[in-house]
Amino acid sequence: MARALVFQLDGREHSVSPEKIDRTKLYGAIDVEALDSKNRKCQLATLADDGRTIVGAGGSSFATLSPDGLWMEKTELKAVDTEGKHIMPVASSYSAPIPLTKKATIDEYLAHNIKGVYVVRSEGDVSALVDELKKGVIYSFPYSFRGGLEADVGFLLAGQDGTAFMAIGQPTRIHFVGLEQASVLTEEETETTADDDSVDFDMM
Repeated sequence: MARALVFQLDGREHSVSPEKIDRTKLYGAIDVEALDSKNRKCQLATLADDGRTIVGAGGSSFATLSPDGLWMEKTELKAVDTEGKHIMPVASSYSAPIPLTKKATIDEYLAHNIKGVYVVRSEGDVSALVDELKKGVIYSFPYSFRGGLEADVGFLLAGQDGTAFMAIGQPTRIHFVGLEQASVLTEEETETTADDDSVDFDMM
C-alpha cells in the first residue's frame, strides 16, 4: 500500500492510501534504447562549452553560491517574499490528520490546474467518507507531500461509479490584457493608403 494519509470528518479519522494515476497505467509505456554499432546500450553525456570535454551522467550538478562567490549549504538559505519577509514553510500533509471542513463547488474545482490525480484506497472502513463524496460533495484542503514553502490545493471527490479520487493542483491564473480596440487611421496614413492602390506593372 502507498503512504497513509489521514482525513478527519465529523470527529472520525479515515486513513487512506492515495495511489497515483499516471499515463503509463492508462495507456502503457514505450522505452526507446539507443545502441551503438556493437549493439551496446548508449549512455547520455553532455558536451562542455569548450566543445571537447564530455561529461557523463552524474558528472555535473547545481551549486548555490553567495554574492561573494562562496559555497552555501541549503540549510543556510531562508525563503523570503517580495518584501523580504520570512516565509513560514508548510508541513507535510502526512505528518498530521487533515480536517475536512471546507467544501468546494464544481466551478471552484474546474478553476484549478490539476497536476495529479490519485485513486483513494483504504484497508479500513471509510464508508462514511465515501458516502459523503457520492452525494456530490467536494472537499478542499491544503496538500503538500513532503512539506515546503507553499502547499498545493487538494480535492476529494467521487467519480460517477462512486470511486473516490484525490486531485492536486493550483489555481489557474488567467491574465486579462484588455478589450479589443479598433484601429484608427490618421489623415497621413489615409492618403498613403489611397496612393498605394495603384499597381506598379514594372514589378511584375
